[in-house]
Amino acid sequence: MPYKEYKPEKLYYTIGEVAEIIGENTSLVRFWAQKFPEYIKPARNKKGNRLFTADDLSNFRLIYYLVKERGMTLEGAAKRMKDNKEGVDRRVDVIESLTGIKERLTEISNML
Repeated sequence: MPYKEYKPEKLYYTIGEVAEIIGENTSLVRFWAQKFPEYIKPARNKKGNRLFTADDLSNFRLIYYLVKERGMTLEGAAKRMKDNKEGVDRRVDVIESLTGIKERLTEISNML
């Protein structure tokens, strides 16, 4: 997964931060936020900028996994999230964890 590891330390993330974390551009983040309003509900600051919560970020990760890695359509991803969000969420966490382990093992191997 190309997105960066994040620690939910902040209350809100800007659209640029979300784009950097998931490894996509801001226009795609904005588009997905519009297409999945039941899962991504950005707040807005006084300037009108979108601010996303850690839950929104988690949902972006799910959408990324379903659309980019599994090749689902947006409609298919929305249906899967509606029908089995917990199962998909766990799968994404496991894959992310295994990817991190693989990267660490590769780094260790390169040091030897």
